[in-house]
Amino acid sequence: MPAILQGQDVLVTSATGSGKTAAYALPLLQRLAQAQAPLRPRPVRCLVLVPTRELASQVSDLWHDLARDLPLPLKVVTVFGGVSLNPQMMRLRGGADVVIATPGRLLDLVAHNALSLARLQVLALDEADRLLDEGFAAELNQILAQLPSQRHTLMFSATFAPAVQALAEKLFAASGPSRVRIAVEAAQAPPPAIAQRAIQVDAERRTALLKHLIQQEKWPRVLVFTATRYATEHVAHKLCQSGIVSTPFHGEMSQGARRDVLQAFKESRYDAVVTTDLGARGLDIANLPVVVNYDLPRSATDYVHRMGRTGRAGQSGLVLSFITAEAEAHFRLIEKRQGQRVAREQVAGFEPQAIAVEAPVGNGGIKGKRPSKKDKLRAAGLLPALKPSAH
Repeated sequence: MPAILQGQDVLVTSATGSGKTAAYALPLLQRLAQAQAPLRPRPVRCLVLVPTRELASQVSDLWHDLARDLPLPLKVVTVFGGVSLNPQMMRLRGGADVVIATPGRLLDLVAHNALSLARLQVLALDEADRLLDEGFAAELNQILAQLPSQRHTLMFSATFAPAVQALAEKLFAASGPSRVRIAVEAAQAPPPAIAQRAIQVDAERRTALLKHLIQQEKWPRVLVFTATRYATEHVAHKLCQSGIVSTPFHGEMSQGARRDVLQAFKESRYDAVVTTDLGARGLDIANLPVVVNYDLPRSATDYVHRMGRTGRAGQSGLVLSFITAEAEAHFRLIEKRQGQRVAREQVAGFEPQAIAVEAPVGNGGIKGKRPSKKDKLRAAGLLPALKPSAH
């Protein structure tokens, strides 16, 4: 906050759910309020770029809450895709002090002359790593080309992957000594009390096990991650058939439907929401007790972001992963990346028939002595044993 109040360029990495949005919104609101100009139309002085509609809405809610009691009102406009362009153009009539936007929709509005970025003072990138994950690199370059060179840049990210480092170097190339790098490491911020469990189960029995656990453990709410849109709808339908009030949540839903699902989930009107990785970042659901990895994420980073949906604001939480024989090796990689081993469990009545077999230690990797894929499958009982030779 002091660095932002002093007008310095800031690059922050900190865990998801640690309060990054408030950390830049508060000092920026103070600066905007103190320097408020009576110009009409209002020039866009602050641009906040976010990767998803959900995060845009969430950030917008926070800005409006914080700005409500300022002595002079600030105009904050939020724009994103998936909804009609015209109402957003209407809201931008007369200008805006702050625009919160997804990159694609921002470029649409600029192309329609609905807003100008020529007098921008502050650029803030929220969830910068996700902006790059979502493939916004080309859009970011187009936006940066339209911004004044004299501006303050704020960049916030949960991770500092190579792509984020490259973007930072580009954004802060002219910052020189005024650039401030802040990293809130785990040692500085105690990790939330998030327990991890891993249950071995056959792939075809995951839905039945999920129903059993929700009912047996009496979870009030659970966020379930699957790999595909079809899986979100299929699993949610099966849960509903068992009396568990559930709904899918994925990118092909309309923005209105997605907003309604999140609001209903926050109000505990759903027992379970089944989502793709669309729900892995940017969702702030207070007191969410459980996250279930029905399907494992593609990367260890995505695992961390899924985990970040629970245990927020110092609360405790649980992350439970279903481990099939096919997913065992991938989960070991996730464990290795996070530097933590999670004990495997089995639930009575759901014991797996197929269990991944680890290669024996100590064969030195000598060709011919290392078990083949077929050897492992036979050892697990998934292939018939070889018939003895007739000779």
